[in-house]
Amino acid sequence: MPLTIGQTAPGFTLFDTNKNQVSLSDFKGRNVVILFFPFAFTGTCTTELCGVRDHLSDYTDLNAEVLAISVDSLHSLRRYKEDQNFNFTLLSDFNKETSINYESIYEVFAQGAKGVSKRSAFVVDKDGIIRYAEVLENAGEIPDLDAVVRTLQELN
Repeated sequence: MPLTIGQTAPGFTLFDTNKNQVSLSDFKGRNVVILFFPFAFTGTCTTELCGVRDHLSDYTDLNAEVLAISVDSLHSLRRYKEDQNFNFTLLSDFNKETSINYESIYEVFAQGAKGVSKRSAFVVDKDGIIRYAEVLENAGEIPDLDAVVRTLQELN
């Protein structure tokens, strides 16, 4: 059954590109935008995340932290973050548990790759409740980031 608006967001603890553990609970009292993406260094992922980078103030001005999650390794994500000058946290879900818990995972993706994160967007409010959820089946599409910002505006 898919995650729905109004339900408590599944907790997680993942490593960021500096090998620090980051938990959803670390952001209690703040809104969190969680973006799952299939792979670092790919076209649509780069377009999406560069758009977030270039408009990060749209999120931070609304008391929101942006966390981008993929099943890529920490090394790949660190290089990706450096190459693209991302100004928000990238987290490795290498073991796929968080992607599974958020029902944001392809059983089989392109070229037979198994267990790849689906492109998705979630807004979790300061109390840990999901206020926006969008999971895309087509990895070539980008979540409605304007709707994410509108959700954040409604929370403030």
